[in-house]
Amino acid sequence: MTRHFLFIFILATFVHPAAALADTRERTTTVGQRELVNLTVYNAGTALIHDRRRVYLNAGLNRIAWRDVSAQIQPTTALVDAIGGSNQVDVVEQNFDFDLFNPSALLQKYVGKQVIVVHDPRFAGERETRETARVLSTSGGIVLQYRDRIETDLRGHIAYPVSSSTFRDRPTLVLEMASRQSGPQTLDLSYLTGGLSWSADYVGVLSPDEKHLSLTGLVTLSNTSGESYAGARLQLVAGNVNIVQPQSMRTIANVTAYSTADTYSVGRFGQENYFEYHLYTLGRPTTILDKQTKQISLLSAHDIPIQKTLELRGTQGYYRTAEPDLGDRLPVGVYVTFENRGGDLGIPLPAGVVRLYKSDSRGLSQFLGSDQITHTPKNETVRLNLGNSFDVTARKRQTSFDERYCSADSAYEIVVSNAKAIPEDVLVVEFIPGSWQILAESSPHVKSSAFTATWTVHVPADSHSTLTYSARTSWC
Repeated sequence: MTRHFLFIFILATFVHPAAALADTRERTTTVGQRELVNLTVYNAGTALIHDRRRVYLNAGLNRIAWRDVSAQIQPTTALVDAIGGSNQVDVVEQNFDFDLFNPSALLQKYVGKQVIVVHDPRFAGERETRETARVLSTSGGIVLQYRDRIETDLRGHIAYPVSSSTFRDRPTLVLEMASRQSGPQTLDLSYLTGGLSWSADYVGVLSPDEKHLSLTGLVTLSNTSGESYAGARLQLVAGNVNIVQPQSMRTIANVTAYSTADTYSVGRFGQENYFEYHLYTLGRPTTILDKQTKQISLLSAHDIPIQKTLELRGTQGYYRTAEPDLGDRLPVGVYVTFENRGGDLGIPLPAGVVRLYKSDSRGLSQFLGSDQITHTPKNETVRLNLGNSFDVTARKRQTSFDERYCSADSAYEIVVSNAKAIPEDVLVVEFIPGSWQILAESSPHVKSSAFTATWTVHVPADSHSTLTYSARTSWC
C-alpha cells in the first residue's frame, strides 16, 4: 500500500476513533531536536539535505512546523521517513511557508483591514495621538481611509492590532502527519535545495628543476542557502548529474545519505565509486554557516613527474588559400602535463582550477599561471596551459601556393627564436585539413593525429632555428 494516504482513510483504517480527537495544535521542531544532518552537494549547485530530528507525536493527526530548513528548499522534493518504525507515520499534507515578516509584506496583508496610526508628535502637537484607519492600497505608496478623510502621507507609524498567523519569521515546512501511536519519533526529512555548491581548487608547486610537482587539492564549498548546518556530515558528488529528473534524484537520496563517512580517516575525504559518479565523504563533522565559503583539504601529493613543453600551434585556414605573411612574433604556448597515477595520486580528480607556483631565487613562491581541468579519472593525463613564453617566439610565412582542382601544394617557413641562455625544444603543431601528405621537410614530422603533423625544433640558446616544409592537401 502506498504512503501518503488520504487523512480520512488513515484515521478510519489505522487510528482508534478516540485518537481522531487528538490535539492538532501546531508543534514546532527546531535544530535543538536535530540528531544528525547530512549534506550531499552536487557540482550543479544543488544539494540533498537529510535532517534527522527527535519529535514527539500524538496518536492521530499532528501539525508539525519544521523550522530551520533551507530558504531555497525545493518543496516538491521533500520526503519524511520515520526511522526505526514500521509504517508508523504518514504525511497527509505538507506546506512550505516562506511569507516572512517584513514591514512591506505585513502592510500588504492588512489591505482592506483596520490599523492604528500613531501620529508623530512633531506633526500632531506635543503628545502622541492615535487614530483608527483602513488601509485602502499599498501600490505606489500607502492610502489610508480615516473616519472623515483619505490620506496618502503617513506621518508616524502603524500599530497592527493583531499579528497575522500566516506569517513566519523564517522559512518553515509545515507537515500534517498521522501517527499510529503517541510518543517520540525519529523523523528524517530529506529535500533538495539550491544555494549550496562546491568546486575543487588545486595548488601546485614546481621543483627548481621544473621536473616535479607537489599538488594540494582543496574543496571550496559555498553556502548561500539561508540556513547554517552545524556538525554536518558532508558528502560531495563529482560528475554531471542530471538534476532535471526528480526520480533519478530520489534514487540518489536513498543511496548517498549516511553511507560510509565513518570508515575514512578523520579530517580527510574518502572516495568511492558511486553509480557513474564519484562520491567523496568527509571523515569528520563540519559546520557550514550561511553566507560562508570554506575550504577543506581533498588531497596532497608530492614528487609528481611532470613534462613542460613549448608549443607553436597553427591553424588550418592557410592550407587552401594563398596567404601573405602569417605572423611575426607568434606566441609559443607553455604547457605542463602529468599522469594521474602512482604515488599519492591515482584518484579521480574533480573538475576545478589548477594554479601553479614556483619559488624564485629568494625563496618566494611566484604565480606561474592557471588552467581549468575537467573531471579526470585515475590513470588519465592532466594537461595545463599556463600561458605563453616571453623569450621564445616564432615567425611564420607561406613561401609558395599552387592550387589545382580540389587540391593545393603549399610551402612554409617557420623561424623559432630563443632569447634564453639555455636551449629549448619547441613543438610545432600544424592542423592540416582534408587528405594531406608532406612533400618535403627540413626535419622529420610525426603524424600525431589524422589531421595533425608535429615537428620538434631544437633551438640553441640565444639563437634561432628554421623549419621548412611543403604539403599537398586534397578536399574532393
